[in-house]
Amino acid sequence: MTRTENLGHDHYTLAIVGSGFAGVGAAIRLAHHHQGSVVIFERADSLGGVWRDNTYPGAACDVQSVLYSFSFAPSARWRNTFARQSEIRAYLERVARDHGLLPRLRTRCAVDSITWDTARSRWVLETERGTSTADHVVLATGALADPAIPDIADLDEFEGPVFHSAQWDHSVDLTNRRVAVVGTGASAIQFVPQIQPLVSSLTLFQRTPPWVMPRNDTPISRRIRTATRLIPGVQKLRRAKVYAQREVKLAAFRHPRLMAIGEKEGREHLAHAVSDPVLRAKLTPDYRMGCKRILISDNYYPALAQSNVDVQTIGIARATAHGLVDTDGVAHEVDAIIFGTGFHTSRLPLTDAVTGPEGYTLSEQWGESPRAYMGTSVAGFPNLYLMHGPNIGLGHTSVIMMFESQLRYIDSAMRLTAERDAATVEPTDAAQTEFAREVDELTDGTVWTSGGCTSWYLDPTGRNSNLWPSGIVRYRRRATTFRVHDHLTRTAGGHP
Repeated sequence: MTRTENLGHDHYTLAIVGSGFAGVGAAIRLAHHHQGSVVIFERADSLGGVWRDNTYPGAACDVQSVLYSFSFAPSARWRNTFARQSEIRAYLERVARDHGLLPRLRTRCAVDSITWDTARSRWVLETERGTSTADHVVLATGALADPAIPDIADLDEFEGPVFHSAQWDHSVDLTNRRVAVVGTGASAIQFVPQIQPLVSSLTLFQRTPPWVMPRNDTPISRRIRTATRLIPGVQKLRRAKVYAQREVKLAAFRHPRLMAIGEKEGREHLAHAVSDPVLRAKLTPDYRMGCKRILISDNYYPALAQSNVDVQTIGIARATAHGLVDTDGVAHEVDAIIFGTGFHTSRLPLTDAVTGPEGYTLSEQWGESPRAYMGTSVAGFPNLYLMHGPNIGLGHTSVIMMFESQLRYIDSAMRLTAERDAATVEPTDAAQTEFAREVDELTDGTVWTSGGCTSWYLDPTGRNSNLWPSGIVRYRRRATTFRVHDHLTRTAGGHP
């Protein structure tokens, strides 16, 4: 599924950067605007986003598959409650193919910079294969695109294989090897149980123990898949049920005392799998559930309880040719090092390469605390839309529903330019400030700010600039009811 021709200098109504869920959804839902004049730039050799990149053992979704899919492209093919990586990637490829996106896809075509041309009221995209321009740009690079590897002194001196879970080296045979795993995030929770039976020893370096809840993953029977495919309404009912169940759980995130119920279940889940009191103490969080991402697994705790696993709660000082040295000076000899340390989430990729009309980049305007109107558009950056932008992430349900809501807003913004015969649209400073105030007000008192932990949800200023701190319905209502007075439109050349 690749297309790699030399682009030359082309102009498009709509340019999309990234081909994961957000990019594919944007190309489909905004189709009536671009009248065929659309391009999807992808730096990799095929579409898929995180579901193309993350091929580590055990990779799967943490949201039920019936909800982790587009509402306009339901699937009756899911074989498990929680879909595996290969299934999700195949789903995205199928949706893209069915909606005729492949001719629009430019693979192995990284975007190096995006600069506003005021004279022509368009964006100039310098790509790996030439220069293109576009009236509107959707930045769909995703918040989980660039792996984060901690700065460990002398890491380059280690003689064995070193890789991040999002860049899994399948050429490395871990059988009977001594392996160090650094990090206990959502990816590590999934791959650790898969490699534990293979390795001779596994040393897990844990900075903060996560709350882990039962996954309760079950196969979806052929009978249910057939009924979903053939009986009208079954798919919608199943989706609505899961949506409601997850939306109800939001109450505990907004009123942290209610998290005591989940914490009791989490401690019971740990106690059932881990009998050793010392190990159990290491794995018991000391902060309120939900403050960090809640993880789900039925086999993570049992894997850590095995005799070939050693959980270290001390930091790493440096690497040597043969392993890692902790901050107590103890050497841990290993044959391979795997990082399960997540991604750079402080800002979207490319934000330091997007230059607006005033000559400063998006990153420079944001500083340490990103803000965007509806988490999607930014004052001073016309015709630019951020998928999975500030305050679009979720802690309790499927972000795909937020993407679809964002696309409703983008659709309305693009319609406004057409209706007014305008060249550009952007939010006003006042509207963006008001949206940020609403987010801060909704965040106040929630588990994300009062749960007693430090998480990637909060930016360096201590502000929540990553999560939408309310329900899907509230955001969707805002996205559907487009506020014209919150926006500025200009004709070509920048005239109001």
